[in-house]
Amino acid sequence: MSKEEKIQEEEIKNNAQEAQVEENQEVEKEEPSAEELVQQEKDKYLRLFAEFENYKKRTTRERIELFKTASQELMTALLPIMDDFDRGLAEIKKAKDKELLKGMQLISDKLKSTLTQKGLSEIVVKQGDNFDAEVHDAITQIPAPNAKLKGKIIDAVEKGYKLGDRIIRHPKVVVGQ
Repeated sequence: MSKEEKIQEEEIKNNAQEAQVEENQEVEKEEPSAEELVQQEKDKYLRLFAEFENYKKRTTRERIELFKTASQELMTALLPIMDDFDRGLAEIKKAKDKELLKGMQLISDKLKSTLTQKGLSEIVVKQGDNFDAEVHDAITQIPAPNAKLKGKIIDAVEKGYKLGDRIIRHPKVVVGQ
């Protein structure tokens, strides 16, 4: 064997050894230790657990909100009937038919108490209350009879109602100018 062949053989062996050393280093880098694997699994578990807890809280909140407002459509449909009862009772009082008034009053009270049990409440509006655009619905403005009623409610044309904390119908009011 010549010197050149020996040098080439040595270079090949050196290159092979260097490649082997690099491969061993890469293998060592790619394979995490057991502690690192355990830590990664703990981290995955904690993230998954936190995500599941957030999911449970969100669905619970949505379910509670649904129960609170599930009857909103029904309540909104019954409000005109309550208004009709109030108008009918006012007319019967004018006619002074006491027996009919008792019967209508009994039915009206029963309907109102049932709806109150289900979370419906009337928004009370009186003459002289401050007008709040977020609560009241101003249908018109008229000149105030006196200076005290400027910018205040003069009359309530239609009652307003809340279901729980949510307003389902704003009271329609007349405001003084």
